[in-house]
Amino acid sequence: MNRRIDVNAPEPSDSATPDKTPSKHFIRQAIDADLEAGRFDGVATRFPPEPNGYLHIGHAKSICLNFGLAKDMGGTCNLRFDDTNPVKEDTEYVESIQDDVRWLGFEWDNLHFASDYFDQLYDWAEQLVKDGKAYVCDLNAEETRAYRGTLTEPGKDSPHRDRTPEENLELLRAMKAGKFKDGEKTLRAKIDMAAPNINLRDPVMYRITHVPHHRTGDKWCIYPMYDWAHGQSDSLEKITFSICTLEFEHHRPLYNWYCENLGIHHPRQIEFARLNMTFTVMSKRKLLQLVKENHVTGWDDPRMPTLVGLRRRGYTPESIRAFCADIGVAKFNSTIDVIRLENSVREHLNSVASRRMAVLNPIKLTITNWPEGKVEKMNAINNPEDESAGSREIPFSGELYIETEDFREEAPRKFFRLKKGGSVRLRSGYIVDCHDVVKDDDGNVTEVLCTYDPETKSGEDTSGRKVKGTIHWVSREHARKVTVRNYDRLFKVENPDASSDTGSFLDHLNPDSLTTLTAHVEPSLAEAAVGDRVQFERLGYYVVDPDSTDGELVFNRIVPLRDTWGKIEAKGKK
Repeated sequence: MNRRIDVNAPEPSDSATPDKTPSKHFIRQAIDADLEAGRFDGVATRFPPEPNGYLHIGHAKSICLNFGLAKDMGGTCNLRFDDTNPVKEDTEYVESIQDDVRWLGFEWDNLHFASDYFDQLYDWAEQLVKDGKAYVCDLNAEETRAYRGTLTEPGKDSPHRDRTPEENLELLRAMKAGKFKDGEKTLRAKIDMAAPNINLRDPVMYRITHVPHHRTGDKWCIYPMYDWAHGQSDSLEKITFSICTLEFEHHRPLYNWYCENLGIHHPRQIEFARLNMTFTVMSKRKLLQLVKENHVTGWDDPRMPTLVGLRRRGYTPESIRAFCADIGVAKFNSTIDVIRLENSVREHLNSVASRRMAVLNPIKLTITNWPEGKVEKMNAINNPEDESAGSREIPFSGELYIETEDFREEAPRKFFRLKKGGSVRLRSGYIVDCHDVVKDDDGNVTEVLCTYDPETKSGEDTSGRKVKGTIHWVSREHARKVTVRNYDRLFKVENPDASSDTGSFLDHLNPDSLTTLTAHVEPSLAEAAVGDRVQFERLGYYVVDPDSTDGELVFNRIVPLRDTWGKIEAKGKK
């Protein structure tokens, strides 16, 4: 069972032990130790996305961690775009990332771009060349890989490794001036081609790319590699703790080498495990494939793990922050059950979402002893978890809709909903007794005939009757028709990436990840606005989709009330 989490948690900085005493994760412990030792005099972090795609739930963990540490410790957190690859970057992504960070509830202290530092990075590159610590190499990409060696075999020196600093400086300036073609030359750090860590085997610092940049235009035709730009950007911004995901652990020695050999401010890089989640893919390449091949409707498809997708699905920023706090910060990679994300939004919406009645798969219920033409207003509580939410009135008449699944002509003993010869309470209404049904020519029940007990009105019951079941309903005359999109998990297996040699993650797409139907809802929902979240009683949580118009509301299912997948999996294991 998942422990109860604080839905208002602003960031995943600390987790709570059973005695409610905060315990500090390993990153917080490392920061405390550095501050106590006097290595740094404060906390300055940053979130440095590349503007080449939309952020996903994995990025949310990093956002909450970096911004949360800064907030907890009275420090600062910058938003910096690592815009060093003009081929893949676009201002569309810059704007969406800023929107996502703000939506999650955070505000950066400073907004920066790696391109802000292109001039300084180039000057530092010339410094390393003059010091004999960098050289211009003529090997192409394939040759560079061949010379690099393997994890078990050392690399070979480039034929151009021993060029003089003067020759290298002249060539570097010619690269900058645009005198060479793409890929014709690179600038490489001169470290150690026999280093056990392949990242130290003379890594490329600059490559030639004759592509306009979204901010600098045609000023540059050489662009810094990530490892060259990353640490130096941290240094220029006086970042103290560079928090990265675990795949950068083996890049840390290079991060340190650049800072040490330039003699500049040296932040500390600390790595943590990235977020992997069941029934989900996080790879940008795979997410892009889903979009381009029309397996989803776009980056904001409610089945996508992108933040824009989760937002459209109806997830709240509070629930995502609570999820990040719940899963904590670890040193080793693991896979988090998506149920924990789903439970976080269930828990938050349970406390804040208004209750409304909606019938998705209707069958007509006629009350045969109801006074003809009478319409009665029933009082219904908006949210039993929030007394301040008040109540509303719902019209009740002699012809209703109930869920087809809530009626059985012949039912098993433990079926506590409505059956022929049985009784049930209508939520916020009366107890009804079923005495007959109407069938079509094929023998299918099309109408349920009941009588109501006038002494059993909810809140005013004087009958003393007790029934085991309560079901929801809407008045047939007053109900509004809406479109409902019942979203489910995009993949039908826990690990879509674990495909066979000849297969693909696409083989695991869930064909039932979206079901669209027309539902009947209580009339108060006619005034619902885009983004409004409600609980359809006994069914699940729903949000009004941006596709809604004045004439037609569209509701997306956020999550059902309970984890139906858990039941499916449990049956499969029996």
